[in-house]
Amino acid sequence: MKKIFTLISSVVVLAVSCNKAEIDEGQKGMGILSMDMSIDPQTRAMTEAELYNSAQVNIYKADFSGLVRSYTYSDMPSTLYLAADEYRVDVEAGESVAANPVKASWDSKSYKGSKAFTIVADVVTNVEVEANVNNAVTCIGYDATVAENFNPGYTLTIGLDADDASTQLVYDASKSGAEGYFIVTGLDEPSFTWTFSGTLAKDGSAFTKTGTISGIEPGKIYKMNLKYTIKDGDLGFTLMVDYTTEVIDDTIIFEPVSTGLASTPVYEIWAAHATVHADVDPTEYAGSVISFEYSSDGSVWNEAAGINDSEGTWKAVLTGLTPATEYRYRLMIDGVQTGEEKTLTTDVAPKLPNGSFEYVSKVSGKSYYKFYDPNCGVDEGSYMFWGSGNGEGSEGVNGSANLGIVITDVDQSDKVDGTQSILCMNDSMIGMLTAGNLFTGQFAGLVNTDGGKVNFGRPWTSRPTALKIWCKYSTGKINILKNENLGVTTNDYDRAQIKFAIGTWNYKDYGGTKDCPVQVNTTKESTFVDFYTDANTIANGDLIIYNDGYMVNKGAKVNTTTSGWIEYTIPLEYRQLTTYPTHIIISCATSQFGDYFTGYDGAKLWIDAAELIYE
Repeated sequence: MKKIFTLISSVVVLAVSCNKAEIDEGQKGMGILSMDMSIDPQTRAMTEAELYNSAQVNIYKADFSGLVRSYTYSDMPSTLYLAADEYRVDVEAGESVAANPVKASWDSKSYKGSKAFTIVADVVTNVEVEANVNNAVTCIGYDATVAENFNPGYTLTIGLDADDASTQLVYDASKSGAEGYFIVTGLDEPSFTWTFSGTLAKDGSAFTKTGTISGIEPGKIYKMNLKYTIKDGDLGFTLMVDYTTEVIDDTIIFEPVSTGLASTPVYEIWAAHATVHADVDPTEYAGSVISFEYSSDGSVWNEAAGINDSEGTWKAVLTGLTPATEYRYRLMIDGVQTGEEKTLTTDVAPKLPNGSFEYVSKVSGKSYYKFYDPNCGVDEGSYMFWGSGNGEGSEGVNGSANLGIVITDVDQSDKVDGTQSILCMNDSMIGMLTAGNLFTGQFAGLVNTDGGKVNFGRPWTSRPTALKIWCKYSTGKINILKNENLGVTTNDYDRAQIKFAIGTWNYKDYGGTKDCPVQVNTTKESTFVDFYTDANTIANGDLIIYNDGYMVNKGAKVNTTTSGWIEYTIPLEYRQLTTYPTHIIISCATSQFGDYFTGYDGAKLWIDAAELIYE
């Protein structure tokens, strides 16, 4: 939201109360000045509300013949009348308009802006004023030679009056590079006087140097870099005046208020819902019912109630949208369309490739499966999206199947959808647990007979909201315990786990490949990734399946029998709402602690009909 000046020239509004005595009725028509202000949140000593409420607004005749209006913004009437003429508006805000302004401060800034405008009878005139930092700004830095040659405690004091501490700031070592703000408006020929004081490290003798910077002006940065030169036994400095203090975060915008739809950032448009925004003049439409309507065909319109986001801004969440579809939407005030329509196009909603696991084929010359079929003639099943610890032998890398242990197989006798399901099975070899699994990615190789490496992830750019998957689980009490720090014992039943995450994992940081970026080496716990805390995970969720219930996203355990088929929903919990993913990870494991070689070697997990949800 931004500051607004709306000037409407009309003679039919004279019945509205205002100070008409100040208007020459014989002039060429009248105008109304309606003013509002807004600013993006910024870090200042003064709050946003204080900044605006205390702002001083002055309106002058353009020929400087006199002041026409003067207000503190908080006391400013909602409507003002102006005769058709040439004007100038001045805006001052911040510390300079305080009752007792601080002349020198580290964080109390002052702002000023001015704009000329013309009021024409019966014509709407919009005025935009930009108020920038109006202080003289200092930025004092110490070269490393100062700390090397002076004892701790050296300072540089700089100010507008050498005899008045209230106009000075003291730069010690901790303030090196900091900006100081000085109010110089109203002063005749303002200047900075500065004094450096310290004791030389070589002999403890006192050292003082003073100087003056004349002709300082508001809106400029005066940068000094102090350096001690041993050769000359002196303290020198360079001075640079920066004539551009424009920093976006330090700019207050005053611009015309325009009730109507506002832009929606692309990241707020999802596959099945979107958040839309509008600016609504709080004075003109106080007490009105704000809503939004939306339609994909222009004939059937749905309504969404407006939510007051902040003063003058409203939003609504449009739900039940169809992916990859253009929608028209409009702002409704008291049931009447206000302003022009806008359009948005919802995000795509791709489905998981081979999500019902219908496309599989035997590894060349072997009796175990890989979970795609290059000869199936169907695109989604013709390439590797899912992998397992079986490996692919000569077609990829060796896995557990190369050692005679198949941990992931096809079950055509027990399924939910299509002709088959996937069966993940635990086994053991020389006392080591080999946990059944299926995941998006590719097995990366055995680590001797001690474990394996897996490259998790597949390229993905859409943002689903949940994963639905059918599972059936058979388990027993843990009979292989290789890590006693997991919170389980041999008295506990083994449990299965499904992890679901989207993120922006870079293979150079996570050790995998471009397509499968996250490598986990089961012999190195340092490679294990906790998606709940990982910095590059955008959203994640997980499912724990027990022998007598299940738990979703670390919530409360649901007590139920899990030995039959159950459709589970795993919601994605988003921690980053403005970032799009590059990869997706789904990892199904028969044993939650299989990476730690802990579990029940007879556990089985069937999975089928995996589906991404977009809501």
